[in-house]
Amino acid sequence: MANSVSRSDKLGPQERAAAIESLKTKNLDVLVVGGGVVGAGAALDAVTRGLSVGMVEARDFASGTSSRSSKLIHGGIRYLEQMNFSLVREALLERGLLLQRLAPHLVKPIRFLYPLKNPLERFYIGAGMLMYDLFAKTGEVKPGVPMHRHYTRSQVAKMSPGLSKNSFSGGLTYYDAGVDDARFVAVLARTASFYGAHVAPRVRVEGFLKVGQRVVGAQVVDLETGERFEIRAKQVVNATGVWTDDTNKMVGERASFRVRASKGVHLVVPRDRFQSASGLLLRTEKSVLFVIPNGRHWIIGTTDTDWKLDKAHPAATAADIDYILKHVNEVLAVKLTRADVEGVYAGLRPLLSGESDETSKLSREHMVAHSVPGLVLIAGGKYTTYRIMAKDAIDAAADALDGKIPASTTKDIPLLGAVGYKAAWNRRGKIARAFGLHRVRIEHLLNRYGTLTDEILDLIRQNPKLAEPMPGADDYLQAEVTYAATHEGALHLDDVLARRTRISIEAWDRGISAAPVAARLMADALGWDEERTQREIDTYVERVAAEIASQEQPDDESADRIRLEAPDIDSVLGHAGDNTPFGTAPALPMIEVDETADVEAATVKAESKDAQKS
Repeated sequence: MANSVSRSDKLGPQERAAAIESLKTKNLDVLVVGGGVVGAGAALDAVTRGLSVGMVEARDFASGTSSRSSKLIHGGIRYLEQMNFSLVREALLERGLLLQRLAPHLVKPIRFLYPLKNPLERFYIGAGMLMYDLFAKTGEVKPGVPMHRHYTRSQVAKMSPGLSKNSFSGGLTYYDAGVDDARFVAVLARTASFYGAHVAPRVRVEGFLKVGQRVVGAQVVDLETGERFEIRAKQVVNATGVWTDDTNKMVGERASFRVRASKGVHLVVPRDRFQSASGLLLRTEKSVLFVIPNGRHWIIGTTDTDWKLDKAHPAATAADIDYILKHVNEVLAVKLTRADVEGVYAGLRPLLSGESDETSKLSREHMVAHSVPGLVLIAGGKYTTYRIMAKDAIDAAADALDGKIPASTTKDIPLLGAVGYKAAWNRRGKIARAFGLHRVRIEHLLNRYGTLTDEILDLIRQNPKLAEPMPGADDYLQAEVTYAATHEGALHLDDVLARRTRISIEAWDRGISAAPVAARLMADALGWDEERTQREIDTYVERVAAEIASQEQPDDESADRIRLEAPDIDSVLGHAGDNTPFGTAPALPMIEVDETADVEAATVKAESKDAQKS
């Protein structure tokens, strides 16, 4: 069980080093592999039950699917049409929890307009939206958003003057919520660390420790130093998303289900490219298309196509971009072109493999399985229901642990920065005057850090130059870069520009002008020398060039080849590993032990036997 220790809300280099030392020396109750939203959620769920917990992530928090989503917390209104009522209700109840209790500083209501093409749609779509609203009211927490409304043709024209007059006969609005997906995961990981989990990014699993058929830990490599070591745990949770099958192969067993990757591409365009007071939900021949308000930008997406190439860096193609532009332009009065696109990003959804050949028809529900003793697999699902997925995974792990493990408590545990947020928001004008900043700046910080904004302002108090905006990305202050390195686990320039901030997709130059300033701020915080600083800048610039070039390619194979020409920072710095999150390592000898024997003693016995052979 977790020991009582002094808690810190920081997750900087010192905290990472302490976590790694604990991972080396402790026999954990639970080791979580994967630092996306489900992995971080599982670590928080386990540690708040009183278990001793470790979490390792091969790259940065949320560096896979969890930073490349539609950035929505939503019930999934299109799943009503598929009659998947239980999934919709579950997601809507989670939406209410996040909006009202768990993360009101990070999750915000968004109004969407559904333009009606003909009057008959009003009854069909309206009935679905009514059901959506009623499901949201069935939980213990209020929905936190208004109910849907009907609008006439003239009212829609006034609400969204950027729509083509021929594209609607009226409309309905409903509400869901938006989130900065990568920031949410970073805060989730910090919250798990705050409660006592040993959290370490850039630590890659290379194999599993086994005694007989039981998994008793993992062989890992610290990608920052190249050091290899072992982590022992009574239960290991595989929360690696689209890499689930790859991870499971290390055990040498076939899982009871498979995960299939579906590529989703999104475009980022400036908010002034068309006028609308709400987001848009549009139907396509295959699925739906969202136009999502996101600060000074619109996020438009998504595609839904099978992907069998590199999972770490899925690439968008010219065809993907043209597909999105074609469908959104069907309803816009002034058409968007490639010149309007500020940013492009592609992510992979981990779908449970089924009989359908189309990824858009595969399940968004999740599954939990014990493929072998000691190893829990969790896969599928959607971002919004991460907490339920994490709970189910830890329930499975807890069932295999000795003693009575408490039930999940995460529905009552706000993330860091949430407590006191509303009071801080009401004082935002006073805070702005006290620091000589515009109130909009304080609002920006409160909506990214909640009450942890005080820590950002402390940095500015110590060094007023940190109140200056980032070059080419005026929305972000230099203090946020420093804070990402000292408090939020960012170890590389890409971590800051692509995930702690969204400069890489929001800036016209994809963050090229911000990179030197950000790198030097990180160098001051992390102790980089000039050579290391320049390597970080060069690697980021190469990444941007490769992404832009890949987006000019006609097909997935060409785009993937071009994107992979840019090396990852680990290989540039000469540390262990290649460009993939998982490698291979020789398995420990499988020895038969009495089921009641102590696992740790059995592992030592295996090591001794191996030493005698050599």
